Amino acid sequence: MFDISFMELLVISIVALIVIGPERLPTVARTLGHLYGRCRNFVYSIRTDIHNEMRMEELKKMQSSVEETVQSIENSVQQGVEQLKTGTTDVKTKANQPVDLSAPSPYIESQSSVPDISEFPRNTNDEERK
Repeated sequence: MFDISFMELLVISIVALIVIGPERLPTVARTLGHLYGRCRNFVYSIRTDIHNEMRMEELKKMQSSVEETVQSIENSVQQGVEQLKTGTTDVKTKANQPVDLSAPSPYIESQSSVPDISEFPRNTNDEERK
């Protein structure tokens, strides 16, 4: 805290001994030590309060960013739910429409598109092996 050398402390002690006197010097030194301890504790508590306030501000900023993230996630989930609802209503409306059985199904292939086995070329090596 203060940059006091040993020689300076020695000079201060001698002056205090002369001014205060040897009878009252121990009482004054004890009182000064007590006041110094209280001052140190006071400075420590102020430093701790300032540190706590700074942490509180950081936590408030972090809380607001987390709340924004939660809100954006809620919005994206809500959009997904809405898309699913519209998809299910589309499927329900298509399911309720009458089905025309006479129309060809796009999922069933016609018989003419399947090649006949006799159309495949024969492997002559298989016949020669027999």
